[in-house]
Amino acid sequence: MDYSKQYKEKLVTAEKAAELVKSGDWVDYGWCVGTAYDFDKALAKRVNELKDVNLRGGVIFWEPEVIKADETGEHFTWNSWHCSGIERKMASNKRAFYIPLRYSEMPRYYRENPIPVDVAVMQVTPMDKHGFFNFGPNASHMMALIESSKKVVVEVNKNMPRCLGGFESEVHISKVDYIIEGSNTPIAAMKAGSYSEVDIKVANMIVEEIPNGACLQLGIGGMPNAVGSVIADSDLKDLGVHTEMYVDAFVEMTEKGKITGAKKNIDRFRQTYAFGAGTKAMYDFMDDNPMLMSAPVDYTNDARIIASLDNFISINNAVDVDLFGQVSSESSGTKHISGAGGQLDFVLGAYLSNGGKSFICLSSTVTDKEGKMTSRIIPTLKEGSAVTAARPNTHYVVTEYGKVNLKGLSTWQRAEALINIAHPDFREELIKDAEKMKIWRKSNK
Repeated sequence: MDYSKQYKEKLVTAEKAAELVKSGDWVDYGWCVGTAYDFDKALAKRVNELKDVNLRGGVIFWEPEVIKADETGEHFTWNSWHCSGIERKMASNKRAFYIPLRYSEMPRYYRENPIPVDVAVMQVTPMDKHGFFNFGPNASHMMALIESSKKVVVEVNKNMPRCLGGFESEVHISKVDYIIEGSNTPIAAMKAGSYSEVDIKVANMIVEEIPNGACLQLGIGGMPNAVGSVIADSDLKDLGVHTEMYVDAFVEMTEKGKITGAKKNIDRFRQTYAFGAGTKAMYDFMDDNPMLMSAPVDYTNDARIIASLDNFISINNAVDVDLFGQVSSESSGTKHISGAGGQLDFVLGAYLSNGGKSFICLSSTVTDKEGKMTSRIIPTLKEGSAVTAARPNTHYVVTEYGKVNLKGLSTWQRAEALINIAHPDFREELIKDAEKMKIWRKSNK
C-alpha cells in the first residue's frame, strides 16, 4: 500500500504543530535522544500567548527552548521522569520537577491511571514503505504515550538510527495526526566513557563474580561502563544483554566477541534494551542491527522477565549507602540528582534469577568543590534522601576497598561489613555512629 498521500496530508510545519498547544495543556516531549527539537523551538515563540503549560519528558540532553524563553516560569513547567544533568540544574532553579516512579510501571501510568496528555511529540526515523516511523533508541514508553494522547505529532529526523525490536518499537502513520520534517540535527551524543583507578578496582571485583553465559544489565556512569571495559578484555564468553539502557560498553564487549546471547533463556542472540544513549559510533552500531532488540520498558524492566534469565548480573551506581544497607541513588538529602529508574526492578529481578546477583557500586568517598572529602558509606541516609533500594533488597555493595553480600546479615553484621569497605579515614567515626545506633558488636575489631 502507498502511504505517500496520507503522509502529505499530515505534513505540517513545526510552527503549525505548535499551534495545537493551549494554556493549561499537558505536552509530552518524548524521551532521551528522541526529545522534541523543532517543535520545541516553535512552541518557545508562543511563550507570551500561553500560561501554565506542563511539559513532560526525561533524560534530556539540552535545555528546552521553551524553558529558556520563559524567564518568569509562569508559562511552562518541565516535569521529568528521570533527571539528566541538564534537568538537575533546572530542578535546582525550580524550573523542573521530578516524577517519582519505578520505570517499569511507566506505561501503566499512561494506560491505566490515566495521566493527562493533550499533545505528544517525539523525534522518529523517516517512514518506511509499510507506513511505520521507528522510535530509534527510545522505545521505552512511546507506544503507551501515543495511545493515551489526544494528538500525536512525529518529528522526522534522518539521522535517527532505526532500531529493530520485538514490539512497540515503531508507530504506524494511521496513529499519527501530524508529521514535521525536522531540521535533521545530529542525534545527541554522550562522550565515550572515561574510567578512574577507583572505577577499575570496583570493576575487577565485580567481574570476578560473573560466570560464562551470564546476562548483563549495566546502569549509566563510569563504574558500570568500566565493568564493560574489563569484561571486554577478560576471558568471559557467551554473555547476554537484557538492560534498561544501552551504552557504549555493550558495543565494545560485542566487538571483542564476549557477547553472543547464546545462553539466554529468552530472546536468544538478541541484546534487549528499553532506550539507549552514547556516542555516534554506538548509534551506527544500533542502526538496522538485528542483533539488538528495542522493546518497551514494561518488558525490559519487568522483574519477572529479568528473573527468567539465568545468571542475571545487575550493576548500578549509588549516591550513598547507609549502615543498614539502604541505598539512595536519586538524591542527596533534598538535592535531587537523577531518579529511581529501573534500579529496584533489576535489584529484585537479578536476585530472583537462578544464579543471579545485583551489585550496587560506588566510590568510598566524594570530594566537594571546596576540596572536602566525605564518606559515601554513612550512618543513616541524609534527611530527605530517597531510598531507592530498601535494605531487605540490597545484595552486593562494592567500593574500591572490597565487596560485601548483605543478604542474611543482621544489623551489626551489616554495619561491620559496610564499615570494612568504607574509606579507612572514616571507619573509626562510623564505628562510633554504629555504637550510638546500637548496631555494633565488638566481634572482629
